[in-house]
Amino acid sequence: MTVKQNKTDSPVEKPESGGFTDNERRWQALERRDPDADGVFCYAVKTTGVYCRPSCAARLAKRENVHFYTSCDEAELAGFRPCNRCRPNEAPLAERQRDAVARACRLIEDSDVAPDLAGLADAVGMSRYHFHRVFKRFTGVTPKAYAAVHRVRRVRDELTRGAPVTEAIYNAGFNSSGRFYASSTERLGMTPTAFRAGGAGISIRFAVGECSLGSILVAASDKGICAIFIGDDPDALARELQDRFPRARFTGGAATFDCWVAQVVGLVENPALGFDLPLDIRGTAFQLRVWEALRRIPLGTTASYLDIAKQIGQPSAVRAVARACGANPIAVAIPCHRVVRTDASLSGYRWGVERKAELLRRERSGD
Repeated sequence: MTVKQNKTDSPVEKPESGGFTDNERRWQALERRDPDADGVFCYAVKTTGVYCRPSCAARLAKRENVHFYTSCDEAELAGFRPCNRCRPNEAPLAERQRDAVARACRLIEDSDVAPDLAGLADAVGMSRYHFHRVFKRFTGVTPKAYAAVHRVRRVRDELTRGAPVTEAIYNAGFNSSGRFYASSTERLGMTPTAFRAGGAGISIRFAVGECSLGSILVAASDKGICAIFIGDDPDALARELQDRFPRARFTGGAATFDCWVAQVVGLVENPALGFDLPLDIRGTAFQLRVWEALRRIPLGTTASYLDIAKQIGQPSAVRAVARACGANPIAVAIPCHRVVRTDASLSGYRWGVERKAELLRRERSGD
């Protein structure tokens, strides 16, 4: 979406137009706060030492205290300073807002992950509420909806270039492939072919239990554990599993499988117990390299995204490493929670930053 930007060299110094050629008519325009007079002249109030644009919402001064000028420069040469409310020496409000929305659109388009409302508002110098209203007025959609449309467009572009569906989804900034697939028909007009083929011909056992971090889903194929999801909604976890393997045959876990689930829960509660169950890891070649590097991070320690990128021999692929961490379907056993920013601060985590912080605390304390 393009937001038109009109720029002027001097916000209030455009040629005079008919109707504001004498002071009496200028005063009448000032009384009705006529926006058409903006840019034709400005007025100054000698009792305040301030000059304004005609549409300024400030209280109307007495006529005898008002002077009219054809430009900001003329008013400032007379010793007046610009009003902090209407900013007559800057572009008109509508133009400033249009420029702010254009900057926000560029921020959304240039970000790998959709910026949040507070971050966008802060970047353009507005409050969250005011920015949300202004953005919708100029674009016709909310910032969240604009970001969603842009990300879907990026998915289409990736698919057109032949990228794997999962890679295309995460490269476009979606944090959950399951959420994208759940509405892929509406978003793309079809279900991605590669996804429709996912899990065909395999049988997956799964069970959903509870742990101290919330609900936990454990799923396994004949080769080993293929998914560990943690969240607040058991049904949502089950739907995400079905989205990931839409053509698989799902069965409940047998008694032996319950032992596997118990071991996974034990790993969450006490990481020092270790984990020796087989894994069925499915991903792109790049993702597999990243996930293998994650498994080499020692218990109780962390590594930065840059560290992982260097370990796999691609030091410039920091963002791609972050996306691979976000695509990890096997929580805790593939410890993407041990990856932090270069300054050691916590970044996003597929199952929640608070869970990430708690997992690291348990590993460091030996709980």
